[in-house]
Amino acid sequence: MLPSLIIGAKHADARGTLLYNNDFDLSLIKRMYIIENQSTQIVRAWQGHKIEQRWFSAIKGSFRIELIAVDNWDQPSKKSEKYSFILNDENLTILHVPAGYINSIQSLDEEAKLLVMANYLLDEHQDDYRFSVDYFE
Repeated sequence: MLPSLIIGAKHADARGTLLYNNDFDLSLIKRMYIIENQSTQIVRAWQGHKIEQRWFSAIKGSFRIELIAVDNWDQPSKKSEKYSFILNDENLTILHVPAGYINSIQSLDEEAKLLVMANYLLDEHQDDYRFSVDYFE
């Protein structure tokens, strides 16, 4: 399965602004948290999950998220294809990351905040994989 964007929208009138995503099904979500990097120079890479799915949405500022489908969890190919996405807080667009991917997350704005949702509880399984930031070409 490939990563996909679930496009959100925005409505504004005299009362204010409403961001929404009526196409996002929350029924799989078991936990959520927010990432706020110390600076735009920090890249959180490469970490991911063999069985867990994730959903990302920028709630303040913007982020570059790169994804790699892992071909071998013990020693992935260093030349794996990268999928790149830019998320911003202009609408409630959500990036769905299927199981089997690792990610790289970089905030593009100071004080940016990224909402992360997952379909497993924190201690529900052992499924955390990490590779050095310079492992992939």
